[in-house]
Amino acid sequence: MTDPTELFAKDGTVLRHPDRPAPRYSMPRAIKNFRLLMKDKEDTSLVFKIYESLPSKAFMPRVEALALSEHGEYLRRTEPSLPEILDDHAALRRTPKGSLAHAYCDFMESEGLTAAGLVAEAESLGRPKYNDLVQWFGDRSRDTHDLFHVLTGYGRDALGEQCVLLFTYGQSPSQGHLLIGYAGSANIKMMVRGSKAPVIGAAQQAKRTGKGARRLIEQPIHELLKQPFETVRDALNIPEPTQYRECHRIWASEGIDPYNLLAGGSEAGDLVSA
Repeated sequence: MTDPTELFAKDGTVLRHPDRPAPRYSMPRAIKNFRLLMKDKEDTSLVFKIYESLPSKAFMPRVEALALSEHGEYLRRTEPSLPEILDDHAALRRTPKGSLAHAYCDFMESEGLTAAGLVAEAESLGRPKYNDLVQWFGDRSRDTHDLFHVLTGYGRDALGEQCVLLFTYGQSPSQGHLLIGYAGSANIKMMVRGSKAPVIGAAQQAKRTGKGARRLIEQPIHELLKQPFETVRDALNIPEPTQYRECHRIWASEGIDPYNLLAGGSEAGDLVSA
């Protein structure tokens, strides 16, 4: 196997910078940080520590397969900064009505979010950055997170975030996503004990959907944004989130607010995602 520090893109960018620390797998460290996360769900740094404790052996091959391909070169050349594209709502709103761009703008504006805000949140953790293709791949994964919400139909409620994590696992397998997504879903199930909502079924469907869908990170985002929303979902093979919506329907009939699952009691923990 070729050393990733000796592989380069056409512009000279190295696949993996020699100063980038080698990943070290440690399930005990991941569990320790997960327990800390359960106590302080606003500490995003713990999420990254969990991911870093559970590196996937398939990660570098995935980065290499995309970043060093002709298609990867095209993506890096035409989309050097996804946040600049995604935060230009004036340009996005000039696409035809019903486009993915309009759906994305509607979601981000209603939630008070920006792509730049997600970048700032990640950079506030002070994690080192390296001029390599691993950085590009990781940044692109981060910058498409909110598009996952839009395309899958999973909201920013506690269950919706867990479903996005498990969809992400299906797209790019990582035990970190699996641990937080399923443990978070189990926590929700426990918090609304007695509810008939298929919480675990929604989580499992999200994982299957992510696995069966075309990888969003490999798609030309600027082109997808111009296309009709349903056309993009069909092309990426993303079906309706029926189990998730069934949870919301049942919770409504049971008087449960999905954004405050135990209103009137102790609040359900909304695990942060990255």
